[in-house]
Amino acid sequence: MKTHSLLPAVLAAVLIVPAVAAAQQKYPVKSVRVVLPFAAGSAVDLLGRLYAQRMSESWGQQVVVDNRTGANGIIGMELIARAVPDGYTLGMANIATLAINPGMYPKLPYDSLRDFVPVSLTATIGNCLMVHPSFPAKSVKELVALAKQRPGELNYASGGVGSAQHIPMELLQAMTGIKLVHIVYKGITPAFNDVLAGQVPMAFTGLAQSLPYHRDGRLRILGTTGAKRTNATADIPTIAEQDLPGYEADSWTGVLAPKGTPAEIVAQIHAEVVRISQLPDTRERLNAVGFEVVGSSSEAFAALIKNDIARLGKVIRDAGIHAE
Repeated sequence: MKTHSLLPAVLAAVLIVPAVAAAQQKYPVKSVRVVLPFAAGSAVDLLGRLYAQRMSESWGQQVVVDNRTGANGIIGMELIARAVPDGYTLGMANIATLAINPGMYPKLPYDSLRDFVPVSLTATIGNCLMVHPSFPAKSVKELVALAKQRPGELNYASGGVGSAQHIPMELLQAMTGIKLVHIVYKGITPAFNDVLAGQVPMAFTGLAQSLPYHRDGRLRILGTTGAKRTNATADIPTIAEQDLPGYEADSWTGVLAPKGTPAEIVAQIHAEVVRISQLPDTRERLNAVGFEVVGSSSEAFAALIKNDIARLGKVIRDAGIHAE
């Protein structure tokens, strides 16, 4: 009798499990929007479009890229933060929007730690310190020595105050005590072009942009900003190797969801991002242009954001950088 009395409960449990699984598998049932806070052609855009395409193929639903540019990514980030947290609006953000902006702007319309669910770190983006071939320094050590001999005389270019080219140079100055002159451009492209033309002697740029010019001798890379050398830069020392242990200024990107997005949907999105990150084709395409594909846990991504807000916030405060 006891055995028979358990049958209804057992049958109910057997029926519930598939029902729950089916409910979880329904997402997505309509198109998904991925908000990108930067313009078409940017590193964030390149990654966002690749991941959106792979998601569309896997989910059988359209995944639409929505570039919402302006105000150093603030416009797009606010849109992600205020979106309905149902899994149908996601974001692809980077180190500038999540870790640099909090130190630059006293009143952001979003909070990097409270307004988002970090889904996964997708990739790190290698940066480098490049100089025009006519510049006398052949290494970071030589640059530091020259700058100490000529304080306040050597110029460097960047794509804007608080940009991914500005902060690495401020970190370098803070760690070495040198004083350089910041020449601000409206974007990295004109800054890069003026270094290439010899109008300004140096700048930090992305490896994908600089490596071809380094290889053919039109620019010289003094050092890379990663913690270690990569396959693409095995013959180029990191800045940390050149008597600056602990120096690290690579960029990164990751997928976000608005705060309040159901955990089961976040888990499905995370699994899909990691799957895409592990595809050989994804790694081959992105590694070729200077990315290191990651596909991390949500917890690891959250910890990175928190750590870099503190680390880069100190650099920004110590250097007295303010948003224009």
